[in-house]
Amino acid sequence: MDIPALLAWLLIRIDQIWHGRFFAVIILAFVVAKVLNWVVSTVLKGAAARTKTLLDDRLVALLHGPLMKSVMLVGLLVALQTLGWEKESYGLLTQVVNTLILFFWTGFAFKASALILKAACKSPKRFQAITDSTYPFFDTIGKLAVVALMVWVMIGIWNWNATGWLASAGVVGIAISFAAKDTLANLFAGILIIADAPYRVGDYIVLETGERGEVVHIGLRSTRMLTRDDVEIIVPNGVMGNAKVYNETAGPSVKGRIRVKVSVAYGTDVEQVRNILLDVAQAEALVCEEPAPRVRFRNFGASGLDLELLGWIEKPVLRGRAIDSLNETVYRKFADAGIEIPFPKQDVYVRKMPEA
Repeated sequence: MDIPALLAWLLIRIDQIWHGRFFAVIILAFVVAKVLNWVVSTVLKGAAARTKTLLDDRLVALLHGPLMKSVMLVGLLVALQTLGWEKESYGLLTQVVNTLILFFWTGFAFKASALILKAACKSPKRFQAITDSTYPFFDTIGKLAVVALMVWVMIGIWNWNATGWLASAGVVGIAISFAAKDTLANLFAGILIIADAPYRVGDYIVLETGERGEVVHIGLRSTRMLTRDDVEIIVPNGVMGNAKVYNETAGPSVKGRIRVKVSVAYGTDVEQVRNILLDVAQAEALVCEEPAPRVRFRNFGASGLDLELLGWIEKPVLRGRAIDSLNETVYRKFADAGIEIPFPKQDVYVRKMPEA
């Protein structure tokens, strides 16, 4: 197109803008945008204000920007159509406008997902899996889902061939799953542990390998427990998810039961031993009055009579101190009462003396 023809085309378009329906459509779009903004500002905002949560108020506040921009862009697109654009040019312009609108609402989705997840973190009773420690994971998953949806819509807007994209995504997904197999196993196990809550931070647990301690952190990759030796044990969640874990804090009460095993010589008055053990338990400040302590005659041992003192403590952390105090007091009371604590004995019989 030469310069005179280009100038003529521009003059025609300018004339159409000034004398055509271009400005009428733009004004109408502006009015519609203002009406929708008023609806959001008054009706929806008023409805959100009547609820107890602030989440809907913040979501309504986020609607203003993308809603206004989307309506104005659609109005501009319709106004430009009145200028008699060629089909190819107008189609390209439509794709550009739709892409811009998609970007606006993608930003809204990013902010909305973050607000929803933060609100879920503040309601641990309703959303046990979403906590402060798992928030980054769910935030990343939410953003990836928004990006994936945006790409899918973008493919439809620009009429791209989605077969190659899907094939590439499948290959990349398989490669990542093989490369990060253990990491993904720990990750999903951590989510299940947080959701199922077999133990929580502050619980005293015992692993099947014998380690015992307080849970101090439950992350997406591992669980940390602090032993009574002030040693922190870090266990991958993949191991915790498949292991037998004894939770001493769970149950109808946080109280824990302790057992003190004693053995007395044959011939000892069992009733006297029972009374001494009960007196020791009732005098111990670390042992609960309710449930009341009790004594059980367990077994006829190889060297003596085996009994067991059963008592309850307020918290599992007191187990070591309580057993230490009870053992010391029982040993002293037995000595005062003249009760013998047997030890293994063996009799050796010599059938024939060796010749000199």
